[in-house]
Amino acid sequence: MAEVVLKGVSKSFGDTVGVADIDMTIPDGAFVVLLGPTGAGKTTTLRLISGLEALDSGSIHIGGRDVGSETPAQRDVAMVFQQYSLYPHLTVRENLEFPLKSPILNTPRPEIDRKVTEVAQVLQISHKLDNKATALSGGEMQRVSIGRALVREPQVYLMDEPLSSLDAKLRTDLRIELKRIQASLGATILYVTHDQIEAMTMATHVGVLNEGRLVQFGTPREIYENPNSVYVASRLGQPRINILPADLFGAAPKGAHHIGLRPEHVAQGEGRAARINRLERLGDHTRLHLNLDGHDIITLADPHADYAPGSTLNIAPEDPLCFDAQGDRIY
Repeated sequence: MAEVVLKGVSKSFGDTVGVADIDMTIPDGAFVVLLGPTGAGKTTTLRLISGLEALDSGSIHIGGRDVGSETPAQRDVAMVFQQYSLYPHLTVRENLEFPLKSPILNTPRPEIDRKVTEVAQVLQISHKLDNKATALSGGEMQRVSIGRALVREPQVYLMDEPLSSLDAKLRTDLRIELKRIQASLGATILYVTHDQIEAMTMATHVGVLNEGRLVQFGTPREIYENPNSVYVASRLGQPRINILPADLFGAAPKGAHHIGLRPEHVAQGEGRAARINRLERLGDHTRLHLNLDGHDIITLADPHADYAPGSTLNIAPEDPLCFDAQGDRIY
């Protein structure tokens, strides 16, 4: 596997900025997740690294090698897309073998058989090897799609929302499977998603993009606990962070225009009375949807406590994050 280094990477499409002046290092063996809304530049970053898009400026190094002039095939990266992109007329075995048969890799037949067998065991699809791709479920198709990348043993894996089209249970299963595979292989993965849970549970590092710019990069815990802006704070955490007027609970902290309260940082039993609008009982915890002076606030509560819509609950801020009028973190 390999370290990937982006320096001053920029790409525009006419008047539209794809990415702008990105500096980012993806450590060897890291699982890096890119977060951001549609149009933030996540997929463009993947395509630039893979060579499917050409740089306007900057440089990309993979394993210490400048790959700016190399073709996608020469870069030794493998992409997994949201859509399965399997050959429907081929069996699972033939789909897994296909990248190994390319003239560039020129893999000997015994090596092809070994790799296909190993990857099929890792992905738990050994019993499906002789099935046509059209006979598979959605989850099995995506496993084969991931398997086609794994058999190549590239320097870097690039994954563009590979689980987004699956149902909730399959996403959970494959999320766990992907993280296990990455850890066992020591693979370098750059992964694009809108799913905050995927980012928190799989990533060693998270990069937050906004309008083509990398606005913060760090571990999931760093991004969650120490976001540098309201924008970043809103990218991680489910339920989302509560962004409230700085003076909602009394005198505003010095210089603060807004405060950010994670649901777990809303202290209960003291402070101001908020109305309970509704409850979500989720088994291991309960979410309370509150309203205080017209501001919606979500907090977590004891699942065994007896709350009722329409009643009130005293709340106060605990360890608030403070932001200025532009949404930048001040402390």
